[in-house]
Amino acid sequence: MKKFDKDRLILGLAGPVLALVVAIVLTTVVLLASGTNPWEPYRIMFESASYVDVQVLIVNQAGTYYLAALAVAVGFRMNLFNIGVDGQYRLAAMMAALVGASVNLPGPFQIALIVLTAMLVGAFWSGIAGILKTTRGVSEVVSTIMLNSIATSLVAWLILPKNFGEQPAGSNNLTTGEIPQSGWFPGLSMGAEAGEIYGFTFVAALCGVIYWFVLGRTRFGFDLRATGASESAAQASGVDAKKMILTSMLISGAVAGLVGMPTLLGDSHTYSLDFPTGLGFTGITIALLGRNHPLGIAFSALLIAFLDKSSASLDQYGYEKEIATIMQGLIVISVVVSYELVRRYGLRRQQQKVGEELAAGGAIKTDADAESTSDKGAAL
Repeated sequence: MKKFDKDRLILGLAGPVLALVVAIVLTTVVLLASGTNPWEPYRIMFESASYVDVQVLIVNQAGTYYLAALAVAVGFRMNLFNIGVDGQYRLAAMMAALVGASVNLPGPFQIALIVLTAMLVGAFWSGIAGILKTTRGVSEVVSTIMLNSIATSLVAWLILPKNFGEQPAGSNNLTTGEIPQSGWFPGLSMGAEAGEIYGFTFVAALCGVIYWFVLGRTRFGFDLRATGASESAAQASGVDAKKMILTSMLISGAVAGLVGMPTLLGDSHTYSLDFPTGLGFTGITIALLGRNHPLGIAFSALLIAFLDKSSASLDQYGYEKEIATIMQGLIVISVVVSYELVRRYGLRRQQQKVGEELAAGGAIKTDADAESTSDKGAAL
């Protein structure tokens, strides 16, 4: 049975907790500097989150954020920075919406077709960056950022009425057309006033379980983590590092393709100009804060979703709702600083433990030698 490592657990929690504390303190300082009551916004946000309808919004948003963070975390575990999740999920959502609106299959087949289309498009778009890295050595950071811009332009072109888009009468919005009801993913109703939790939110939770199992309990996951830790060492042990890089980018993109599914299948049932954007970059924050662990990512997704949805009522009380945005930005900065501090402390603590164990081992050996000498003397 594996021995429980208390120090590892404490160090694992210390980084996120320290980052949150620092972010709250800095946000409070900002509020004080602006002449604003530093405690009232927090009270309003927690009070807003006590309503069931807001809680439903938080859970739904957290499910979407969770998928975005998982897509980023897959790359992080391979020491890859997939900055292109935002472009991958928007292009995937649009293509899935186009396919979903153009056919009308029986429910499960319709939903499966839409989801599969989204995953394939996301994987294809991230695979471009993977191929560029494995064949030409192009940094995935640069290529995925550029692919984000290309995806934005491509979506804008595809959604034009002269191409594949539609413009509803009396509206300036452009859409891909509505998905038939057979393609709507059923949710969990929380009452007439509260609305429903997207059914795909539970799929997001299942993706977290799969992520944990594959990376932590399979040979593929071990190879992936080993390649991320040391590409040369992985190659020496027989792992094809380039293949693992490409595979990781494809998986990351496939998960990114799912990011838009909770909204597409559970709410809007179409892709339009007002479809949510920026989720990929929020996923980076959540993955960092959650330390790429499925449970840590889940708590981080709920936290960021709480800040987003509970801050919507701040402007009704004379406070800027951008307070939550400031806090999110400070969390990113605090995560980087706090994790580095915790890492350095962990190294010192590890060195200290090794020194203590060596000292203890030396003392035991000295006692044994002394006892042996005493026994020999008694024999003489």
